[in-house]
Amino acid sequence: MFEIKEKDKDSNARICTLKTRHGIVETPMFIPVASKTSVKLITNEQLYGMGVQAIISNAFLLYLNPGVELIKENGGIHKFSNFKKTIFTDSGGFQIFNETFQGIHSDKGILFRSPFDGKKILIGPEKLIEIQESLKSDVAMVLDDMPLAGYDKKKNVESTLRTHKWAEIQKKVHKDDKQLLFGIAQGGCYRDLRKKSIQFISNLDFDGIALGGLGIGEQLKKTYGTLKFSVKHTPKNKPLYLMGIGNPPDIIEAISLGVDIFDSCLPTRNARHNHLFSYNGPVNIRKSKYKEDFNPIDKNCSCFVCKNHTRAYLHYLFRVGEKSALMLASYHNLFFIQQLIRESKEAIKEGKFKKFKNNFTKGYKK
Repeated sequence: MFEIKEKDKDSNARICTLKTRHGIVETPMFIPVASKTSVKLITNEQLYGMGVQAIISNAFLLYLNPGVELIKENGGIHKFSNFKKTIFTDSGGFQIFNETFQGIHSDKGILFRSPFDGKKILIGPEKLIEIQESLKSDVAMVLDDMPLAGYDKKKNVESTLRTHKWAEIQKKVHKDDKQLLFGIAQGGCYRDLRKKSIQFISNLDFDGIALGGLGIGEQLKKTYGTLKFSVKHTPKNKPLYLMGIGNPPDIIEAISLGVDIFDSCLPTRNARHNHLFSYNGPVNIRKSKYKEDFNPIDKNCSCFVCKNHTRAYLHYLFRVGEKSALMLASYHNLFFIQQLIRESKEAIKEGKFKKFKNNFTKGYKK
């Protein structure tokens, strides 16, 4: 099911394979966010073309609309969306923090108000597993209680214990043996809590381990420190998933520490706000200095946007409000991350990842 294929000689970076019911995926792997089964402004065919191996959808949002029964009647999430590769589903616990849902956490689950009809709904761990099994996703993420950045230790203890309680329940009720189930460790930036949470989740023998609650507003130094500490305590025979991380230098740093899987809406969200990725750092394409810049976004990027369009052209499209600018920018940012992952794998195979990381970090100006 999970196999380590290559290891870098000077870091913890590795190449692994994970078998799912819709094929084998190779890590390191970045998963674009497709909350409602579709990546914003990008088609499935474009995702295949840039080498995307999987997407992640939001089980909670799909439960609300269009409804699990409709997707189930259509044969599951793959047939409904016509996405032919691996699909992860997330619980939606993070989205429930949004003020729109007015979410209230308790040991029974999360009580929230539906933004569609105003009704109050309780989503508990058993219900979340039922939803994800009905969707027939390849990988289901457990419902967890994610603390926000700035929570004190008392609140982190509460969320960690609740996450553990829910994890036990979900492991017990999950029956679809073709669907992988990943546990999520919490604990904020408190190392004692992180260690206990990782050990607890690991002992439940999930198919994979995810680290949640990082990269959500805490200082970058704290994120890296907590991540480095956490990786030391994770089992090496399971895929390690760092949720919500999509910034290029953060991905490269995490790969060097031994992280296998990433997801984030950052690439497409940044693109819609005119921030483009490049090997030299972020490019705010709306800035006036790009008005007469006839270079590609990045000369080292091989996406069709960089091959066919200039910074000046994209600057113009954003300035005049052409919606095609959002599509072109979104495609570039997602492709850039996929290219960066491919280059990371090549460096690992050649035993040169540390050098690759140092060169990338040195050239990337934040």
